[in-house]
Amino acid sequence: MTAARRSAASLGVRALGTFAEVIRTGSATVAGRNLGMTQPAVSRIIAQLEANVGFELFYRDRGRLIATKDGLALAEEVELALAGLRRVDSLVSDIATSAVGELRVVAPPSFAEGLLPEIVAAFLERFPGVRFSLDSRTTETAKAMIATRVVDCGFMKLPVDDSDLRCEPLMANGSVCVLAADHPLARHATLTPELLADQPLILLGSGRQWRVQVDAAFAAYRLRPRVGIETHTHGSACALAARGVGIAIVNERLARSYLRDPLVARPFTPPIMHEYAFVTSALSQPSRLAREFHDQARALLAGQD
Repeated sequence: MTAARRSAASLGVRALGTFAEVIRTGSATVAGRNLGMTQPAVSRIIAQLEANVGFELFYRDRGRLIATKDGLALAEEVELALAGLRRVDSLVSDIATSAVGELRVVAPPSFAEGLLPEIVAAFLERFPGVRFSLDSRTTETAKAMIATRVVDCGFMKLPVDDSDLRCEPLMANGSVCVLAADHPLARHATLTPELLADQPLILLGSGRQWRVQVDAAFAAYRLRPRVGIETHTHGSACALAARGVGIAIVNERLARSYLRDPLVARPFTPPIMHEYAFVTSALSQPSRLAREFHDQARALLAGQD
């Protein structure tokens, strides 16, 4: 091993920090006071550092330490090295408190558009350094993305049948009919399949469990829903209802974001419930950020009940 390599290997962070403080103050006594050390301790560290590097760092002049040319050259690099270490220390602290990092989330389109903006905004207010990614995919693709940890977490409608996923129930709510305020049926406190029998309906999710439940609700009255328009998001369903082209039967919680003049909502009965879960991969423990995001979502949704 060469002398240069022996010297580099023997330099410690404490010694370099002490050296930088002596350079800054020009005094072992003042440096020691600033560092919480005695003057003899500072002098010993500087002497050991000079022995390690193999050249003098200071001239001694009546109790003062004056940096040599070699000492000044080393001091510039030491300041850069110590600044880098301070950045590392700051980054470690930030990561430990979830202040930085990345969170990748997948959610159904209506959930992402209607509920997540407020949750994400509150989360990023607490953790402004976090990079946030939000994706919307089909149910099967979302399940695969969560299970294989392509994303950190997601929101899915229950039931979810997949042993690779960990589901934590998050919210449950009923269904409403969204219609124009001047519609004749708006005067009713609740709306039933019997009242809706002759009305063009705006329905979501053809072929999904939700539509099976709608059909079953009408079948209980020996009726079939009159489907006027098929769509796939709550935003589009409510926008169409606002145009007076039909009555939308939708998730009550997800519809709230779109209820503005001239729209009103009336409970649909018999009740059709919607349950959503916060979902992570069962193959590993959720990240710290995912747990924080789950807590944020749960707190905000509970406050909206």
